[in-house]
Amino acid sequence: MKLTIKDIAKMAGVSPGTVSKVMNNTGSIGKKTKDKVMDVIEETGYKPSFSAKSLATKKSNLIGLIYAGEVNVEFNHPFFNEVINAFKNAVGQLGYDILIFSNKNFNNNKEDYLARCKHFQLDGCLIIAGEHIEDAINTLDQSDIPCVGVDIELKGANSSYVTTDNSKISSKVVEYLYLNSIKEVAFIGGQSDSIISNIRKESFIHYMNLFGMSVRPHWLKYGNYFEDSGYALMQEILEKPPYPQVVFAVSDMMALGALKAIKEAGLKVPDDIKLIGCDDIEACRYSDPPLATVKQDKDKIGKLAAYMLHDLINGKTESSSVLVDPELVIRDSCLIDNNVTINKRG
Repeated sequence: MKLTIKDIAKMAGVSPGTVSKVMNNTGSIGKKTKDKVMDVIEETGYKPSFSAKSLATKKSNLIGLIYAGEVNVEFNHPFFNEVINAFKNAVGQLGYDILIFSNKNFNNNKEDYLARCKHFQLDGCLIIAGEHIEDAINTLDQSDIPCVGVDIELKGANSSYVTTDNSKISSKVVEYLYLNSIKEVAFIGGQSDSIISNIRKESFIHYMNLFGMSVRPHWLKYGNYFEDSGYALMQEILEKPPYPQVVFAVSDMMALGALKAIKEAGLKVPDDIKLIGCDDIEACRYSDPPLATVKQDKDKIGKLAAYMLHDLINGKTESSSVLVDPELVIRDSCLIDNNVTINKRG
């Protein structure tokens, strides 16, 4: 016969709630009582079922993973893939499993994310930002379900978010170029209505103007964060000389696409045009030449998201936001003679 938490409680002479607290190491349980419960568990080989544990603790130990937006990211997106891996490892150590929202019939039947969270009795949600965020995300954000967003600003009383300091991404690039006497810079961004891309664009323009570096409107381009758009937009930039000294793309994938277009035009990187991306994905180290980039600390972002969500679920913190500092990493695609002190990596 399969034992239940009530059976264990009866054998130990305690309440089911006490057994639950002992198993989850919560509450103030005396050593004598704790040892008695643990002895019964060990002697019987009891392993709580998912439903029993959920009923006893009022927690499912399940986290929902939502890729938000009408235009959302995919599992193979190199930046978010690394963030999710770090998050997965951290929440796993904290005792959670992850449920990925993939059933589109919920949306088709007008059932939103909040309904799905309640259906599966989720303890909280991690929300990964896409573009054109649907209203259902705002409803979830304003609910009592603890949520943490990555690259999306959440404002609910039970929500927090973590993102790279996107303004600093552009400021580090422009400052580095200015200190090395480079003033002709093109910008390849994400969608024209992308919140993250526009923060980087506005910062780029601000610091270009601050340092007296001319911003040419025909060198401000908008893509979709992926290689094909970087390739096409670089071709547009190369249609008419003079060419920029440097091209700054707000994702490494677009920068790699731009690299391909530059090579096909018979030009050399960095001799003719220098190139800087953003994210520091693994491919940067193996491109030819290796791609300079602005590193987003993906491991730190994922771990922070995990611990912040855990604290929200357990009522240990209030709604907050964390901005993670980026790091400029110069590789061969943007090497400059007699340059200032920088962080150069392989």
